[in-house]
Amino acid sequence: MTHADDLRAWARGMYTTEAATELLLKAFGGKFAAPGNPWVHTSTEPEGPGKVRAWIDFAAIPEEVGPLSGGERRFLMLAASLAEDVPVVLGDLVSGLDRENLDLVLAAIAHAGGSHQHSDIRFNDDGSLSMVKGYLDSLHPWPRTLRAV
Repeated sequence: MTHADDLRAWARGMYTTEAATELLLKAFGGKFAAPGNPWVHTSTEPEGPGKVRAWIDFAAIPEEVGPLSGGERRFLMLAASLAEDVPVVLGDLVSGLDRENLDLVLAAIAHAGGSHQHSDIRFNDDGSLSMVKGYLDSLHPWPRTLRAV
């Protein structure tokens, strides 16, 4: 497994953490999800069932973003806010994001809200409900390709 696979496996099952982790993996060439960042942790423990090999301490991000650019800080604070109890002013953060990162943030919010797991429930003409088999698509899917930022 790759480092990205390890992070995704760690986050699996918690939509908000999955979304925040995916943000770090996809934006800025993945540099903020790479080992060596103070909020990214890896384990040297041998592999085994239930062993976590990599994880992100999103609560540590606010203390560590000082030397980064304004856009990088805003992006990281938004990711930290999705995964942890990190208060942010959303209007201040999104107004400074470029188009590619804003696209990622929209996808992350849709994922964090579970829109990819919403059932297709419809009202019939007689007022009754019916549920179509399967799930609806995400309200805003993750972008397939990203330009270099």
